[in-house]
Amino acid sequence: MRYRVKLDIFEGPFDLLLFLIRRNEVDIYDIPIARITEQFLDYIEVMKLLDLNVAGDFIEMVAILMHIKARMLLPRLEIPGEEPEDPRTELVERLIEYKRFKEAALQLDELEDERRRVFPRKYFKFIPREEEISNEEYLDQVTLFDLIVAFRRALDNMPKVTYHEVRKIEITVEQQTEYILTLLKEREMILFQDLMKDIKEKIILIVTFIALLELVRKGDVTVRQSQLFEDIRIKSKIAA
Repeated sequence: MRYRVKLDIFEGPFDLLLFLIRRNEVDIYDIPIARITEQFLDYIEVMKLLDLNVAGDFIEMVAILMHIKARMLLPRLEIPGEEPEDPRTELVERLIEYKRFKEAALQLDELEDERRRVFPRKYFKFIPREEEISNEEYLDQVTLFDLIVAFRRALDNMPKVTYHEVRKIEITVEQQTEYILTLLKEREMILFQDLMKDIKEKIILIVTFIALLELVRKGDVTVRQSQLFEDIRIKSKIAA
């Protein structure tokens, strides 16, 4: 039986577009459609390699990007006194609206989190003393697409095999899940590249990555990074 991770527990196509815009450091109002479309397709290929459930809206977004790309290649009708229509306008407007709602949702989450820390005055004496916050608290939350970047890097760093030996490799997601949790019992935090660097078989690398995604989905581990594209830190959330 093939092991499948449902993508809808993570992010959608607009999140991937915003991630690529941030990664390429481009203006959201002036998206380089050809480059973004090529990278969008690369991410979908990695998702297919991992047997992730690529939802139909990802495929629809590819079609939209390719349609815009084709329209930009065609000569534009110029009307005197009017600016030529930009084929990207509708997509940009939808992206900005999505970004606005997502930021609002994050702000509401932060307000909810702050409210949990508020105690009514009558219980004032029971408020625990505030402890010093470690640097870990200031790390950014990692998205699925940050993980895919790290996975692609680990894949590229694997030894280049010049021959192919057919043999059965017994490995399961459950085994690699236990392997990751065991490592996290021995140390407070592990780096993503340290987790992957000693793996020599491509299939084991893939299964290990899917095991990590499953642990993130279940909330058993957190994945964070100090800044964009730095190595990802993995920490356990399971009480020892």
